[in-house]
Amino acid sequence: MGGGKTTSLLQLKYNYEQKGMNVVLIKPATDTKAGDEVSSRIGLHSSVDIVLEKNATIMENMQPLRPWAILVDEAQFLTPAQVDELYEITKAYDIPVVCYGLRCDFQMKGFPGSTRLLEIADEIEELKTICSCGEKATQNLRKENGEPVFAGEQVLIDGSTKEITYEGVCGKCYIRIRNKAR
Repeated sequence: MGGGKTTSLLQLKYNYEQKGMNVVLIKPATDTKAGDEVSSRIGLHSSVDIVLEKNATIMENMQPLRPWAILVDEAQFLTPAQVDELYEITKAYDIPVVCYGLRCDFQMKGFPGSTRLLEIADEIEELKTICSCGEKATQNLRKENGEPVFAGEQVLIDGSTKEITYEGVCGKCYIRIRNKAR
C-alpha cells in the first residue's frame, strides 16, 4: 500500500503511448474504486480498456485489439486461470504483460492471483514503500474506523460502506500491532 504501483503503471502506459504504441489496460472488476478507471493516490488516472470479471477470459475481451503491451492494475484480484492466460499471451503473441498488485493480504496470506503470478512470472520487481517507523513496509495493515483488524473477508475494498483503510507497515510493526490487539 502506498508503494506507487498505479503511478508506475500509468507512467509506463504514458511511455508506450508517447511512442504511438497502444496498450490494453486491465483491472479486475473486484476493484470497484474509481469505476472504469485506475486512479493513483497522487491524482493520476486513466480509463480502463477492460474491467475483467472473475469468470471472463482476457482474449475474449481484447478482440480485435493487438496491443504492444498489456498492463494490469490490482493483479492480486485476477484468478489463477487469468494469470495463466496472460502468461500464454506473452509466449504465443510475444506481447509483454506487466502486472501490478499486492503479494499478500492484511492477514499475511497470499491472494490466489498473486500466488500464481509469483509461481510463473518471468521477472518480478518489487516496488518499495516505507513504514511509519522508517523500515521497508512489507505487510498490509487493515483498519476499520481507524482500528487495526486481523480477521475478516480477504477482499474488502477501501471506500466501501465501512470506514476501511490500509497502511503499509514493516513486519515488526505488523506483529507488534497484532499482538497488542489480541
